[in-house]
Amino acid sequence: MPQRTFMTLVSGGLLAAPLAAEGQPARRVSKIGFLSPLPGGDPVLGPFLQGLRDLGYGEGRNLGVERRP
Repeated sequence: MPQRTFMTLVSGGLLAAPLAAEGQPARRVSKIGFLSPLPGGDPVLGPFLQGLRDLGYGEGRNLGVERRP
């Protein structure tokens, strides 16, 4: 193989490698703040989170819920 052809192939491969090595974009995490005057668990929070799970949101995956009294 001629030297010029070899150098063209090697340099073309080196230039194309960074384009193929890009990662996936980070998923965005939605945040919800839940305020409740009741100590402990609120009877509304469970069904609310279940409704979000039905829509495809999961706590710790793509949803963050911060509970405050």
